Amino acid sequence: MRTFIAATFLAMLSIAFGGGFGTVSQASAQESEFGGAIRSIIVEGNQRIEARTVESYLLVEPGDSFDGERLDLSLKTLFATGLFADVSLDRRGQDLVVRVVENPIINRVLFEGNNALDDDKLREEVQAAPRGIFTAARVQADVQRILELYRQSGRFAANVEPQYKPLDQNRVDLIFTIEDGPVTGVRAINFIGNEVYSDRRLRSEIVTRQSRLWRFFSSNDNYDPSRLEFDRELLRQFYQNNGYYDFRVISAVADLTPDQEDFYITFTIDEGDQYEFGEISVETALEKLNNDALARLVPIQPGELYQGDLIESSIDTLTFAAGVAGYAFVDIRPRLDADPETNTVNVTFAIDEGPRVYIERINIEGNTQTLDRVVRRELRISEGDAFNRVLLDRSRNRVRALGFFKDVTITESPGSEPDRTVVDVTVEEQPTGELSFAAGFSSTDSFLLDLSVSQRNLRGRGQSVVARVSASERQQIVDLRFTEPRFLDRNLSAGVDVFANASDFSDIQFGGFETETIGAGVRVGFPLSESTSLGLRYRLQQDDINVNDSNIIIDSNGQLLTSAVEDPPDSNRFRQPIESDITDPDNQFLVDICDPAFLFRDTTCRSERKEISSIVGYTFRWDRRNDPIAPTRGFDFSLSQDVAGVGGDVQYFRTDLTASTYRGIIKGVRASLRLSAGTIEPWGNDEGIRINNRFFKGGNSFRGFDVAGLGPREISRVVNPETGEQILRRGRALGGNVYYIGTAELTIPNFLPEEYGINSALFVEAGSVGELDDIDIDDPLFFTDTTTGLPAVRLSKTAASLRASAGISIFWDSPFGPIRFDFSQILRREEYDRTETFRFSTSTRF
Repeated sequence: MRTFIAATFLAMLSIAFGGGFGTVSQASAQESEFGGAIRSIIVEGNQRIEARTVESYLLVEPGDSFDGERLDLSLKTLFATGLFADVSLDRRGQDLVVRVVENPIINRVLFEGNNALDDDKLREEVQAAPRGIFTAARVQADVQRILELYRQSGRFAANVEPQYKPLDQNRVDLIFTIEDGPVTGVRAINFIGNEVYSDRRLRSEIVTRQSRLWRFFSSNDNYDPSRLEFDRELLRQFYQNNGYYDFRVISAVADLTPDQEDFYITFTIDEGDQYEFGEISVETALEKLNNDALARLVPIQPGELYQGDLIESSIDTLTFAAGVAGYAFVDIRPRLDADPETNTVNVTFAIDEGPRVYIERINIEGNTQTLDRVVRRELRISEGDAFNRVLLDRSRNRVRALGFFKDVTITESPGSEPDRTVVDVTVEEQPTGELSFAAGFSSTDSFLLDLSVSQRNLRGRGQSVVARVSASERQQIVDLRFTEPRFLDRNLSAGVDVFANASDFSDIQFGGFETETIGAGVRVGFPLSESTSLGLRYRLQQDDINVNDSNIIIDSNGQLLTSAVEDPPDSNRFRQPIESDITDPDNQFLVDICDPAFLFRDTTCRSERKEISSIVGYTFRWDRRNDPIAPTRGFDFSLSQDVAGVGGDVQYFRTDLTASTYRGIIKGVRASLRLSAGTIEPWGNDEGIRINNRFFKGGNSFRGFDVAGLGPREISRVVNPETGEQILRRGRALGGNVYYIGTAELTIPNFLPEEYGINSALFVEAGSVGELDDIDIDDPLFFTDTTTGLPAVRLSKTAASLRASAGISIFWDSPFGPIRFDFSQILRREEYDRTETFRFSTSTRF
C-alpha cells in the first residue's frame, strides 16, 4: 500500500511539473492519512549544489509531519529558483527523498552567422553569460532581445535559432545561430489629407527617410516603429509652429511590400485651419510680480501667427523673471482658448507659487569615458539644493561647453518624497582626441600641409594634452601643452607649455627670413563671474632670425649695381653673410644683401639676431551666448594684452581684441558678426618691431587671401623706358603692426538630406593689415633687374587699405572627420596681394 501511495505521490509531482501543482496537495493529503513525521531529508541527483542549499528551500524539516500543502509549496519554491530542470519528492519510509536534476551551467555564449551586428553588441543585449544558469525560458527571452535589436537596425526578416552543445560536468555551450536577413527599408512615405504642404516638404520634417542608394551612411531609411511615433510628434510640432492649432495625425500605418523587403508608410492627417494669437495676458496673485510688466516680457504679439514653441519660450521667460524677483518655485500654466470663428487663440499664463522641491540625488549617465566628478563640477546645482530651472539650464550649457559630449540632456523624476526630485544628467560621449590635417592651394604657391594631434579629455579627467608635431612646407612645430582644469581641486585652471619651431619664410611671399624659436610658459585661469573669466600667463622664449643669403654686386660706395646673383655652389642654409673682400678688376664687390657695406640693405636685416623674450600677459573673456556650440542669441568678447620686456632683450606692448554676436533668424538660418583687431607697439627703444612679432593674416584668418597674402609688402617695379610698360614683382611680406578684420556669416539651408551631414554658410570678410614704424620701412632703391636688364625700383607698401572677400564655406561632417571647403571671390584688394580661390581643411577625431 505504501508503494502505491509513493507512486501516486510521484505521479502527482510529475503533473505539477507540467503546470498542475494543485494535485500535489491531493496526493499529500492522501499520505497524511498514514501520519508519521519526517525522520530525515535525503537529497539525490545534486552535483554542484550542496544538499544543505536544497534543504534551505524546503518548507519542511526533520520532525515535521508529511504535510501536503507545505510539500506543494516546497516543490514550487525549488522550481522557482531556476537552478533545477526537474524536481521530485518521494517518501521512503519515514524519510523524505528530494530528487533533483540540475540545470546546466553556461560555459560560453557564441554567435554564429551575424554579419550585421558584431558579437560585442549582441553580448551587451543578452542576459545569458558564462557561468550563468541555462534555462529554456531565459534563452527564449534572449532570442527576443536579439530579434528586437535587429528590428531596430531595419532587419525584420532576421531569424535566431538557439542551440546548445552538452559538455562534461553538466556544462553547455550556448550558440545563437543567426540569419541577418535583408535590410527592411522604406520604399515610400505618403501623406493623405495634406493640402497646404506638399509630401516632399513634410518628408523633410520627419526623421524617417525613403531608402535611396546615396543614403548608405544613414540608418534613418530603415523602418523602425518607435521612430514612427517620433515622426508623428515632429509633424504635430511642425504644423503647430506654423499656425495649425487643430492639427492632428489620424493614423500612421506601415505596410509591408509584396516582396517583403520594404515598407510603405502612410500618414493620414487633418491639417485644420490656421490660427493667430489673440489676447495675451498674465494672471498672478504673487506680491512681487506685476501682471502688466510680466505681459510685456512675453515674446508673443496679438495677431502673430500661432506657434507652439512660443508658448514654451514664454514659460521659460516668465520662469526666469519670477526667479529674478525671488520666486525660485513657480507653477506656470498656459490656458489656451481657441475661437474657431475668428481663428484666434487667446493665451492666459497663470502663475502660482509652486511647492518647494529639493534635489534628492543627481545621477550622471552615459559617461563611459569621462569621470563623474568632471561633469558634476560644471553643474550649478548640488544634491540638497532647491530645484531651480534657470540653474539647471546653465548647468547643461556648461557641460556642453566642455566639448566632450555629443549631446547633453537633463531630466527630472520624482524622488522618495513629494518635495524631492531626482535629476538625471545623460551625456553621449564623443571623440575628444583629434588628428587634424589641413591643406590648401594658392593662386601662386604650392600645396600646403599641416598635421597635429591633441587630446582634450585625458583619461576622462578633463585634462587637456596637446602633442602637436606639425610639418608643412614653411614650418616645423613641436608644441607640448598640458592643462589641468581644476588645479589643487579648486576652481582654477593651470597649464604648462613647451614649444619649439622652425619657420622657413625664404620664399618671395614672406620676408625672406628663417626663424628658430624655443621656449616654455605657464598659465592660470579662473572665473570672475558666471559669464566672465580671467587668464594670466608668462612665457620665456628665444628667437633666432636669419635673413636668407642673397648675393648682390655693389660698387666701392656701397651702391647697388646688380641684384639676385646666383649663389656659389657651396652655399647653404643659415650661412653667414659673404665678406666684402671679393673684388674684381672693375672695383666691384660681391656681398650678401645684409652686408653692412651695402648702404641700402633691407630693414629686415636688423632683425637678424638671437634674442630672449620675456612676456607676461592676460586674457579677459566675457561670454553671454545662449548656447556654447550653436548660439542663436548673445555675444562673446575677448581682450588679450601682452608686455614683453620684463627681463629679456625684446620690448613691446601687444593688444588683441575679438568680439562676436549671434542671432537666429529662422530654423536652420543663423547670422553672426565677428570683429577682431590688434596692435603692437615698441617701448623702451627705437628698434621697432622685429618681423617675427608682427601680424601676418590670410589663409584661415582671412578667407580669399593666401597665408600672409595681404598687408605691407616689398615690391619691385621694372619699367621699360621705351614702351612705358611696367612689370610688378611681388616681394617679401613685411607684416604689420595693426590689423582689423570683420566677418559676417550666414548659415543657409542647402536642401540636401540631413543624414549627409553637410552644412553651408555665406560669408563676407573685410579688413586689413598695415602700419609699420618708419625705421622698418625701406627707402626706394633703384637698380637694374637681372632678368630683363631694365631699370627697376624697390618700394615698400605699408598702407592699411581695405581688403574684402566673399564666398561660401561648406562643412561636411564626414565619416572620416569634419571637412571644410572655402570658395572665395575677392571684392577688394591691392595689386600686390596674393589671393586664393579655394582652401580645404579636415580633421579626424579619436
